[in-house]
Amino acid sequence: MKNQDVTKLRGSEVLWLNAACELLTEAGVEAVKVMPLAKRLGVSRTSFYWHFRDRDALLEALFQRWEQKNTGNLVARTQAPADNICEAVFNLFDCWLDDTLFDARLDLAIRNWARNDKDMQQRLDRSDDQRKQALVDMFVRHGFDPRDAEVRTMTAIYVQIGYISMQVRESFEYRIGLMPDYVTVFTGQSPAKQDIAKFMARHER
Repeated sequence: MKNQDVTKLRGSEVLWLNAACELLTEAGVEAVKVMPLAKRLGVSRTSFYWHFRDRDALLEALFQRWEQKNTGNLVARTQAPADNICEAVFNLFDCWLDDTLFDARLDLAIRNWARNDKDMQQRLDRSDDQRKQALVDMFVRHGFDPRDAEVRTMTAIYVQIGYISMQVRESFEYRIGLMPDYVTVFTGQSPAKQDIAKFMARHER
């Protein structure tokens, strides 16, 4: 049997993980089980074990995907080159507009999962602390007092968590149009026209 035929029968690790991610966001962690995933992928149940030791290993891989993608990319965007705080916040806002940088549905699913899992909640808290510290550091680098930086960080993070938890539905055009105003609210400064234009240009559709 050719390698590609074997892969089709077993499914790849990425395919299993993608399917698990879909189930997690659609129905919660209790729905992420081997048999439903095998049916979704059209492969045998036993093929799961070519890629994961057990269900717990799959759930761990899901958490790591979330942590690397959402928290990792968020932290990276706060550290991206910026000449001023407004440009720095626009860099952060890339996460809210680009699903390849930040998966809001997955973020909500992880938070819902943690509600009934103490260990997961502790890991989520550590990841949130990383995000908060990254934003505080970003504000401080641009001349803000640490206490002021912390308050502005909390404001920015809680607004975004609110968007996610309330599953706010806005058109892309409406949301991106509000972002220069959000920058003003979060920083206390009005963004320059060139910074707005630069931000808008990289999100043209």
